[in-house]
Amino acid sequence: MNTVVGSHDLLLVTLDTLRFDVAQELAAAGRIPHLARHLPGGAWEKRHAPGSFTYASHQAIFAGFLPTPASPGPHPRLFAARFAGSESTAGNTFVHEAPDLPSGLARAGYRTVCIGGVGFFNRRPPLGSVLPGMFQESHWEPEFGVASPTSFEAQVARAEQVVSALPPDRRLFLFVNVSAMHQPNWFHLPGATADAGDSRATHAAALEYVDRHIGRLFAAASSRRRCFAIVCSDHGTAYGDDGYTGHRLGHESVWTVPYAHFFLDPGAS
Repeated sequence: MNTVVGSHDLLLVTLDTLRFDVAQELAAAGRIPHLARHLPGGAWEKRHAPGSFTYASHQAIFAGFLPTPASPGPHPRLFAARFAGSESTAGNTFVHEAPDLPSGLARAGYRTVCIGGVGFFNRRPPLGSVLPGMFQESHWEPEFGVASPTSFEAQVARAEQVVSALPPDRRLFLFVNVSAMHQPNWFHLPGATADAGDSRATHAAALEYVDRHIGRLFAAASSRRRCFAIVCSDHGTAYGDDGYTGHRLGHESVWTVPYAHFFLDPGAS
């Protein structure tokens, strides 16, 4: 990462609440072609989430603790704040002196931008300002939130505006928290109803919706120079698994998440 930071733009996308099994099944079935074409080998990597709900997981991610590979470690990290005794900081890790990654990248000359999705990014109560407050610039509108059937399209449009307004020589760290998979998501499946509620099938339909528009986000992020992209879930969510529903709980459906990182060459879509 020491050769990437400073030379590339950076994109971090968290697909909020996306389950690993759903993401894996859709990739294998060809139902998310725009994402799958960028996944190494066309498949997601299985990882363990650093937290069981959005706030906890993003606090960890912004400290450099991305989802951990689901295999025995140690696993060197891409980014790390300098911390004595860290066993996951290696020679290729980008190490900074700031308390969080957005601040560390800002010190390295990046414009740091957050496009929020779920309520922890809405800047309405003080708690909703903690995570976006780490960035130099943050955006949230009701149209980006969980109740909007067109949330991701609206987020992508804002990302395009952000990129087009940035001076060409300024490096960009763009973070997008995608809210579409989060409950409620029933409206993404044709024929589903609010009374029937959300399900694993509506969760999958929400990912297909995101896939239809993510090419525009990749195109914007790589429109000025080569971009290093990380796309992952922050945690999963349960739909009746072993009697559990939702997240902020210790179940395999919550702790196991999809992850990928890859390069986007200029003009990628």
